[in-house]
Amino acid sequence: MSLKISTRQVGDVAILDLSGRITLGEASGSLRDAIRDLISKGQKNIILNLAEVTYIDSSGLGELVGGFATVSNRGGSLKLLNVQKRVDELMQITKLYSVFEAFTDEAAAVASFQPRAASV
Repeated sequence: MSLKISTRQVGDVAILDLSGRITLGEASGSLRDAIRDLISKGQKNIILNLAEVTYIDSSGLGELVGGFATVSNRGGSLKLLNVQKRVDELMQITKLYSVFEAFTDEAAAVASFQPRAASV
């Protein structure tokens, strides 16, 4: 099963809904292209919705980290949403949760991009 990517906008946040497997080859390349396309259009707030991602291999993890670096280097943020159990275990083993901010609630993920009001 290849990776399917659909993009939607919630306010100033782009959400990439991913479905399938993020593995070496076409899948990881299409994710890289989707992220770069958003960046080229000036999008800085990006969420990867992994609710329907069933598997990620080491190449796929590399793409997540590469996407994070690309977005960060352009002054943006890349966050994860709905990480499934198998992928969650892999993220914990590789300690990638120290890199990525992850959410289980879409509204909370979108709200996390908003600047916090300064306390008086």
